[in-house]
Amino acid sequence: MHQVLDGILQSIGRIISVSWWAFLPIGLFLVWNDLWVSELNRLWRYTIKWKMIEIKIPKEITKTPKAMENVFAALHAIYHKNFGIEDAYFKGESQYWITFELVGYAGGVHYYVRFPEVHRHLIESVIYSEYPDAEISEASDYTEIMPDVLPNVMYDMWGNDYILARENPYPIRTYEFFEANIEEQRLDPVAAITEAMSRLKDNESMWIQYLIKPVPDKFANWKAEGEALRDKMMQRKKEEPKGFWFTMFEGLIHFIRNLSAATLEYPTWQTTEKKDEKLKFLFLSPGEQNVLKGIENKISKVGFEVGLRFLFIGHRDSYAGGANVRAVDGAIRQFNTQDMNGFKTLNDTITFITSKKLTSQSWFREKKLHYRKRMIYDAYKLRLYPPKTYVLNSEELATIFHFPITTVEAPLLRRVHTKKGEPPAGLPLL
Repeated sequence: MHQVLDGILQSIGRIISVSWWAFLPIGLFLVWNDLWVSELNRLWRYTIKWKMIEIKIPKEITKTPKAMENVFAALHAIYHKNFGIEDAYFKGESQYWITFELVGYAGGVHYYVRFPEVHRHLIESVIYSEYPDAEISEASDYTEIMPDVLPNVMYDMWGNDYILARENPYPIRTYEFFEANIEEQRLDPVAAITEAMSRLKDNESMWIQYLIKPVPDKFANWKAEGEALRDKMMQRKKEEPKGFWFTMFEGLIHFIRNLSAATLEYPTWQTTEKKDEKLKFLFLSPGEQNVLKGIENKISKVGFEVGLRFLFIGHRDSYAGGANVRAVDGAIRQFNTQDMNGFKTLNDTITFITSKKLTSQSWFREKKLHYRKRMIYDAYKLRLYPPKTYVLNSEELATIFHFPITTVEAPLLRRVHTKKGEPPAGLPLL
């Protein structure tokens, strides 16, 4: 047995020794390709003029998250062209993206939007169209008030990215689940997050970032995946279309058979009658019917490539990351369902390394942990997409990010108590 294994290894070694020169250029090309594209894209990002606005929400909001769904649906218009080889390999360009950011300090809860300046008119217009009493003002980047490098000797932090637990076509629990006919009984899914932010102490910060990029309908593979899942649940057999020459040959064979038997029986010709499709839907369980309806509802609306990132920053002397992280994590998981979809942490970005000594993951634990914290902090400040993204439609986005309704009583929400008005017409000028 050992002789056979040694012979196999020696044969593999000889093959590699005489053919390495053929595989080396391929490996070098792949490395060059990644470096070239990423560097061009980095240089292109520096040419974008970014703007950030803060939105102070009205004191009274009676609108449901449906209004925010309309905002996201309108923002799908930032997609303006299909990007090809020339854009990626010679210009470094890619699709513009927007970040909606929910930020909490001891002094209040803030709503920010960061976007390319070219889309400022669109973004402000769609927000005012649904929330005419909101107040929008230009703001500086709040991340600049923190040190350039974290963690450091003064501050510690926690960070992680969230991804979907299942395939893109499966929906999360949306705002319609939380709604009620009676206004006083409505539940707001973001209330748990704003409440946690309202309880922050001095030298504590909580940042949540929603990166969105429109997915073009023409190349939306996630919709095709959803249709395939639907057909599988309905037990539909997808018939492949027959080619021209196959159809001609099949017709010729059928003609010859009828001609040879014409003296014995009346000729019969092949028809293209569509087979009746069985009503498979009636044989699905109630739970399966809900999943099917959820998939069809998700793929019926515009989609966005999404990244969801969370950071908690606190002073080392009074660091309370555990309680605050669990509060936000619990609020995020209220969108989860066992039969459809939900959020989970991306293990490659979570700032936690096991402390078990018998596993290889714990080797160099402190250095790995420090590196992860540095990477996710830099990614947040640069608004970079996580290594793994997913697709949410406009309804799902409105569920996880919207302005809280009036019944949310987080005391430090930045609400507009008085609305700025325009000067009266005909006012004399000095």
